[in-house]
Amino acid sequence: TISPAKIGNQQGFRLPRAFYQDNPHLAETGGEIEVLNEDTLLIRLHPNNERDEDDDEGLMMSLFLDFLIKDAMKNPEKLIPYTEEMSQKIDDLLTDVKLEEE
Repeated sequence: TISPAKIGNQQGFRLPRAFYQDNPHLAETGGEIEVLNEDTLLIRLHPNNERDEDDDEGLMMSLFLDFLIKDAMKNPEKLIPYTEEMSQKIDDLLTDVKLEEE
């Protein structure tokens, strides 16, 4: 997640003043940066910070799943097949667990 920076630092990103002159609706806008590869970033901006908690949760889940997929593709030898035995253990652990409905 990126946040507007009032004071830049050497490790941050700065946009030229002309960017905000051309796009005033993006001034002090939050968003996210996703690294696509070593020299490519994807920036998603949210004008006026128009986001709610559901968006944040969906974004975090999406980023987490993207990370898992990338890691699985880089390290396929670390994958463990999900077995019936694992499924049964989880079912046993969840026996008699009651969930509140929203």
